[in-house]
Amino acid sequence: MQNKPIVVGVTGGSGSGKTSVSKAIYDHFTGHSILMLEQDFYYKDQAEMAFEERLETNYDHPLAFDTDLLIRHLKQLLRYEPIDKPVYDYELYTRSSEIIHQEPKEVIILEGILILEDPRLRDLMDIKVYVDTDDDIRILRRMVRDVNERGRTMESVIEQYLTVVKPMYQKFIEPTKKYADIIIPEGGENKVAIDLMTTKVATILEAHL
Repeated sequence: MQNKPIVVGVTGGSGSGKTSVSKAIYDHFTGHSILMLEQDFYYKDQAEMAFEERLETNYDHPLAFDTDLLIRHLKQLLRYEPIDKPVYDYELYTRSSEIIHQEPKEVIILEGILILEDPRLRDLMDIKVYVDTDDDIRILRRMVRDVNERGRTMESVIEQYLTVVKPMYQKFIEPTKKYADIIIPEGGENKVAIDLMTTKVATILEAHL
């Protein structure tokens, strides 16, 4: 009987370095049976809403995500069934018409700000990682990313951070730290912690072969 895929959940606040940690683990195993599943791809489809309404959406709240679809897709991958991942358009603030076909793999890295918030998702993870980074570093990283990659102004990023991102982090994301098996300070800069994670995933992969 084929073993169930291993799910490694990687979370933390926006700009914490969780994506860097996830990619470092993934890149270490290039050529192995491993995939990335990003919660950001699972923002709700808002095509029925006017653009102005979409701008008002709180994207750091659990209700912004189509968690039911994410859970359904994760369960399909755990049964070694392929999925068609949705794609989110950050300029239109809604789901794109594109999809990404994803074949199942032995190891799944599930990455996102709120993956530990829903107990149904937590129960599907074998290893839960929380990337813990200072608030000042996170806002600066977010500013650089949103201005350079998502076409936002510095003023809008600062306002969004103070009115939405920071309070939502304190209310929904930081409390999920207690569910983590491993806490990694300073994100992608923490080479020792990433080495420990890759060693653990390597052990899991060997056991599956």
